[in-house]
Amino acid sequence: QGRLTLLRDSRTDGSFLVHHFLSFYLRAGCKVCFVALLQSFSHYNIVAQKLGVNLTAAKERGQLVFLEGLKCCLELLFGEEEEQPRQPSPLQFLRESTPELRALFDFVRVSLTPTDGDSWKGPVLLVDDLSVLLSLGATPVAVLDFIHYCRVSVCSQLKGNVVVLVHSSEDSEDEENELLVNSLCHHSDLILWAEGLATGFCKDVHGQIRIIKRMSLQQAGEQDLIQVYQYKIQDRNVTFFARGLSSAVL
Repeated sequence: QGRLTLLRDSRTDGSFLVHHFLSFYLRAGCKVCFVALLQSFSHYNIVAQKLGVNLTAAKERGQLVFLEGLKCCLELLFGEEEEQPRQPSPLQFLRESTPELRALFDFVRVSLTPTDGDSWKGPVLLVDDLSVLLSLGATPVAVLDFIHYCRVSVCSQLKGNVVVLVHSSEDSEDEENELLVNSLCHHSDLILWAEGLATGFCKDVHGQIRIIKRMSLQQAGEQDLIQVYQYKIQDRNVTFFARGLSSAVL
């Protein structure tokens, strides 16, 4: 509880980690606010069904609050503007001259604040992915402020967890995205970094994952604990193994 987990990918697609955490927290009985900026609800639901979780049922019983970013953006940019909107859109910053993510934070806070009769174990914020907010016009400072307030609200006050995905590239010229990634790395309690193989594509080894436990955040002077595994993504699960020890290689 009270942890920020950063999912980072470079030269590969780390979305399998998002699907893992989504199904993991729902099966654990946690209240989940999923800010999905990359794919549609049907996409996440199809993958979740393979993992034994029904997102539609989770929404109906109030366990899952799903923000479909693609649909929300289309409604804001191309929909008819209401004279007196009931409440601001979570992505209201798209229509503002000074982009700030206060409306998105309010959506998260209201979604995860427990109400009378709630029996969920703990609140979880899951974001896929933060890099999209930069592409939509938000500044790195605004995105970092949003994460900071979410950590205070979800992790500190509600004793929940925050899990976010960001894309990165070591040779990228996108300075804003790299600033966001590096800042999040310094503040995260756990980093799961999925990387493509330096040798290129392999049919039996899809990439490697670097697990970084930030021991230095818990006690000054401690060295971070780093473990590296390779993995293969299958239809319903992911197989992990030590580097060079894939059954296909041996």
